[in-house]
Amino acid sequence: MEQRGYPTDQAADYVGLSRASLVTMRWRGTGPKFIKLGKRVLYLREDLDAWLESHRETEIQEAS
Repeated sequence: MEQRGYPTDQAADYVGLSRASLVTMRWRGTGPKFIKLGKRVLYLREDLDAWLESHRETEIQEAS
């Protein structure tokens, strides 16, 4: 059976970020959607994929 929900460590690996970055983004509300079950936090694979897709770029933006 394929895993659907990932704890923070595994979700961070999946999206290529550190655990600390993902936790900070969760606090700020800028990261992927998550599920809170008591003290446990899970990320659904489809939410991680959607969040990654939302950050897809087609060109590099020049700094001004």
